[in-house]
Formats: sequence, structure tokens, C-alpha cells
Amino acid sequence: LLAACGIPMAFAAVKVVDENMNECPPREVGEIVVKGEQLLKGYWNRAEATEEAFKGGWFHSGDMAWRDEEGFFYIVDRMKDMIISGGENVYSGEVENALHEHPAVRECAVIGLPHEDLGETVHAIVVPHAGVLVTAEELVAHCRRLIAGYKCPSSIDFRQELPLSATGKLLKY
Repeated sequence: LLAACGIPMAFAAVKVVDENMNECPPREVGEIVVKGEQLLKGYWNRAEATEEAFKGGWFHSGDMAWRDEEGFFYIVDRMKDMIISGGENVYSGEVENALHEHPAVRECAVIGLPHEDLGETVHAIVVPHAGVLVTAEELVAHCRRLIAGYKCPSSIDFRQELPLSATGKLLKY
């Protein structure tokens, strides 16, 4: 179930924009950009990264999202995690949410793998619940009932755990 991440805080300008910095209409996915006095001024000793992050005077979050007609924002994915397969945008978070709905899946990560013709293909790494057996075919069939076929994993690896940072954040390297 999709849940809003909220509305902008006071004194912050927040919008969803396309690649040309045009504000997206409600329910269209784009990047969240932010302006306000509460923002960081830049990255320590990283002038190039600061310049890139603050293009056009707005902080570019790297988060892909949409907003509804009431101003609530819904994060879809990180831009760097988006997979482009056959010219179609596949949001790894959407595929991960579909996989998580299967009772056998404890954890999962979805990444793009290079593909000569499609650019990238959708690949999943799945950690099943202890003692539960599930096949890749079963998980792909499950996904096909929930999301478009081109978004479904074309390959799945099974692992006992996923790599996490010291703060518990999934590392998709």
C-alpha cells in the first residue's frame, strides 16, 4: 500500500520537476527539489558535488516522487536506483514492494543488470524466510499479478542476507 511521505515543512519550497526543471503536474513522477534556509549550504570540501546538487538554485534530492492534488508527496525511488529497460522506466522500489507481498520473501533488493539490447534488465536478490522454499518462477509469476510484465525480474538470485551499511541501509553495489 502506498503511503504519503508528507507535505513540505514551513518555510520550505518543494516541488517535483522533470529533467528540464519544469514542475510536474499532480501524479506525474519527477525529481524532488527543495529550496529554503534550513538546507545545507554544500558538501564539505566537495565543490563539484555541491554545484551539481544545487543546480538552478534548488537542492536536487535524487528522489523520484509525485505529489497528489492536495500537496502530499509520494516517493517512488532513488534516481540512481531506477532501471531503464527497453526504454521503459522501472522503479526498483515498485518491484521490491511486489516481491515483499509474497509470504516467502523476508528481504529483497532489485537492481539493473547491463543488457546488450535492452540497456538493463530487472534483477532481484531475494532472502527468503528461514526454512521457506520458493522458486524464481513462483516469484516472477507473483510479480506478474501485481505489476506490468516489463517490470518483473528477468532473473533472481537467492541469498541468506543482503549487504547493509553500519546504519542498516541496504547497499545495492
